[in-house]
Amino acid sequence: MARIRIPSTIVILFVMVQTGFLLFMYARYSSFMPQSEEKPSQVHILILSSWRSGSSFVGQLFSQHPSVFYLMEPAWHVWVTMYQNSAKVLHMAVRDLVRSVFLCDMSVFDAYMPWKRNLSDLFQWAVSRALCSAPACDSFQRTDITSEMACKTLCGRYPFSKVEEACKTYSHVVIKEVRFFDLKVLYPLLTDPSLNLKIIHLVRDPRAVVKSREQSVKALARDNGIVLSTNGTKVEDSKYKVMQEICRSHVQIYETATLKPPNFLKDRYLMIRFEDLVRDPLSEISEMYKFADLSLTPTLKSWIYNITHGQGPGKKKEAFKITSRDAVSVSQAWRNVLSFQKIKKIQEVCKGAINMLGYQLLDSEKEQRDLSLDLVLPRRQNQFSWSSFNPKH
Repeated sequence: MARIRIPSTIVILFVMVQTGFLLFMYARYSSFMPQSEEKPSQVHILILSSWRSGSSFVGQLFSQHPSVFYLMEPAWHVWVTMYQNSAKVLHMAVRDLVRSVFLCDMSVFDAYMPWKRNLSDLFQWAVSRALCSAPACDSFQRTDITSEMACKTLCGRYPFSKVEEACKTYSHVVIKEVRFFDLKVLYPLLTDPSLNLKIIHLVRDPRAVVKSREQSVKALARDNGIVLSTNGTKVEDSKYKVMQEICRSHVQIYETATLKPPNFLKDRYLMIRFEDLVRDPLSEISEMYKFADLSLTPTLKSWIYNITHGQGPGKKKEAFKITSRDAVSVSQAWRNVLSFQKIKKIQEVCKGAINMLGYQLLDSEKEQRDLSLDLVLPRRQNQFSWSSFNPKH
């Protein structure tokens, strides 16, 4: 029986023609298919900040809202488990965990908490009103203002599965994180069609941050080591090397978001200064809520007033707690506590950030002690929002 030999070049040509035809038909068919442009049903907000910048307070402004499911620093579990790595190496794991939480997929915690778990196993779970009210816990209503102590007493033994169950019932998922040092790491989340992500970038005068950090030296030592890549060794930041990295990260995040930013960042980035927030809480909070598509309720207005108009600056033992304080006094306390020598050193390592964020440098101890001298420069309208950037190219 005679065999017909077909040259290999003809076979290759035939395959290429067939493949091209199939691709053409697929493209033509796809063009008639309806394209879904609907955003995800939930709004996702990432409060991006650094340690001791007032981020726990801002987190509570969202946590106490009845439409918000809030978690405080879930990436703590990543850093505790893999503490021998650097912050840069851990960025990817932190990002993956944050994405899963935004999507209410709490199985991501299996890698960090493999045992049978209760709510109380989650880092700082009790500061989340959503985990202290139904359906996570039956002791409080969604409209209640909850306290950490009461929640710990009544809700800690509920099963961990309640975290995911509760998350799925809210219109907004808000996460506060201090473990991102580069905005570009978040690009995959900002372009992820399953997320509707917006970023609130909270900053604070670095000199005030140092004063607050000095109240929490031991608590921050392990995190300092990860920031400085010390292979698991704890570090006290006496030479302000960690502060230098924190200031550098704020500059990087701000410049990335405002100097020729990618189109997908449009209307999805907002910078807030802690000092502006404590001086005019309702105005700044209203701006944040508008950005996040939330409304300020009468109950929240009353709570916000009480929490920012307490007596005194707060005690050292309250460093990680949200208590009623004189918020303006808190924001200026560093001027009476830090030595001018320390202030000069902080200004040396953070000069770029201090200038960029709109704070006044001090030239003398006399200026430091003169509280009539305002070191928070006026903010131009919309200075720190993406919409203020008008590219000329």
